[in-house]
Amino acid sequence: MSVKKQERRDFIGMAFGAVAAVGGAFALVGMKKSWDPLPSVKAAGFTTVDLSPMQAGEFRQVEWRKKPIFIIKKNADMKPNPARDVVIGEDKYMVAIGLCTHLGCIPSWSPSDMMFKCACHGGEFDASGVNTFGPPPRPLDIPPFKIDGTKLVLGEEGPEYKKLAGIA
Repeated sequence: MSVKKQERRDFIGMAFGAVAAVGGAFALVGMKKSWDPLPSVKAAGFTTVDLSPMQAGEFRQVEWRKKPIFIIKKNADMKPNPARDVVIGEDKYMVAIGLCTHLGCIPSWSPSDMMFKCACHGGEFDASGVNTFGPPPRPLDIPPFKIDGTKLVLGEEGPEYKKLAGIA
């Protein structure tokens, strides 16, 4: 075999190796991107709610992961519940997933009675989300949350949530 043919074979072999290496790198990048969740999926996991504009006694409903979340800034007339109240500075808040623990209905807030009433089967929850009457077997569930200043970040387990959930 002549020297020219050997040099040509070496060049073709190196060119093929380089193309294969670049193609392999692109394939690995594509595989990694297909494993990562989409940005829209990542963003859907967290909801941030600014609590600073809320007035005492105000009820607010937001959505997190397609579930209603009830937030009440407690006033002096509402009985404190250290086992369930979210404390930010001097203010106390009730934060709960707004689904009745009986059959998953959405209770409505009655400001005059300061309680949640479930129209389906007559279940009632107080301003802390604790079941007080009817068939609901337990209080309203507390969603995982974290406190960031005056903001409530739903979907992330902070120390405040762990304390309320008893997993601290």
